[in-house]
Amino acid sequence: MKRLAIFVSGGGTNLQQIAEYFAPNPDVKIVCVVSNNKDAYANVRAKKLGIPLIMLNSKAKARDAELQSQYDVSQTFDFQDNAFSDYLKSLDVDLVVLAGFLWLVPQHLLDAFPMRIINIHPALLPKYGGKGFYGHHVHEAVVAHHEKESGITIHYVNGHYDSGDVIFQKSVALSETDTADDVAAKIHILERDNFPAVIDKLLKSL
Repeated sequence: MKRLAIFVSGGGTNLQQIAEYFAPNPDVKIVCVVSNNKDAYANVRAKKLGIPLIMLNSKAKARDAELQSQYDVSQTFDFQDNAFSDYLKSLDVDLVVLAGFLWLVPQHLLDAFPMRIINIHPALLPKYGGKGFYGHHVHEAVVAHHEKESGITIHYVNGHYDSGDVIFQKSVALSETDTADDVAAKIHILERDNFPAVIDKLLKSL
């Protein structure tokens, strides 16, 4: 069995789609969802999906009773602490998937899972990547620069934002009248149709 850890910061749409894609497959299991945002709707999705939720703090704090009650949090870790990567290794995680996760991954995690951490970015890297380029900020920049296409990039994660080796890209045509919301809608379709399948292919190669 291949085992996934999904990292989230926001709504968790990709988490939902990945979970639904692999639900019929007994050979793939999402063993945990890792969130750095106590208000993320992805936390609710994790609870509804019955997946253990790990909360990250920039500094580990004992404010977790409320979170544990609300979301069935199984663990809380300091993101910079080696104990976090040790815990993921204890779960026998095969692949770490950043699905709308906004923090820069620390070196101890990269060392623990070399070439086993991937990210999806809502643009055709190297365009519109780097710190501050996430979510709607990306789509607004694409529209502002009158791009004729945008797309998704799935890439390996390294110690810099959006600069790891590209695994997969898919583009979509844009019209002159597209708004940032229109671009977002097109990107969401690309994510839905391609991200889980790319993860599946990677897992089969491990």
